[in-house]
Amino acid sequence: MASGKRHSGNLNKVNKDLDYSLDDAVAILKESAAPKFDETIDISVNLGVDPRHADQLVRGTISMPNGTGKEVSILVLAKGDLVDSALSAGADFAGSDEYLEKIKSGWTDVDSIIATPEMMPELGKLGRVLGPRGLMPNPKTGTVTTDVVKAVKEIKAGKIEYKVEKNGIVHVGVAKMSFDNQQIVENVSVFINAIKKAKPAAVKGIYMKKVTLSSTMGPGIRINHDKIS
Repeated sequence: MASGKRHSGNLNKVNKDLDYSLDDAVAILKESAAPKFDETIDISVNLGVDPRHADQLVRGTISMPNGTGKEVSILVLAKGDLVDSALSAGADFAGSDEYLEKIKSGWTDVDSIIATPEMMPELGKLGRVLGPRGLMPNPKTGTVTTDVVKAVKEIKAGKIEYKVEKNGIVHVGVAKMSFDNQQIVENVSVFINAIKKAKPAAVKGIYMKKVTLSSTMGPGIRINHDKIS
């Protein structure tokens, strides 16, 4: 009951008709924090794009200046010495055929998969398993590479991947509630500016329609993205 009252109280703090400054939005979220766990702070960006057209896809990677606060589990698919290198760099799992077999059996208990180019022909056959979960490695996001050490360290340090969904929304977790206000503001600013720079040339009219900041248990707060430099 207490959590229900807290949720109602949090909703009452937000005027749905207003676009808040980023600083004010973060302050409201921090005031709404649940006492028992470290909530994730999410951002949702509604874009004026049609992802069905290849020239309107919005996707890429961003390194959060303050990390994301999330413990990320990584599988590296590689052979030879690169397996040991990946594990030494912080990968949670590394190997080749044994992990391909596990994935074929439905195992996807990781947050990110990095693969060397030689592993991709076999891994590509598992697109139906990995694709819907956003786990298929891609050269454009740096997850198909021979430099597995660099890739592992970047992801562990807070490099995130984003991709517009079929409804035109980009949604990612950018911070934890335990971060201080300035750290959250910095992460959100970096993310929004990256989305702005990723605007496809084919998009006409309004590109960024709405930006909403929220937390796991808190309210959704619309923010004025035009004033974020």
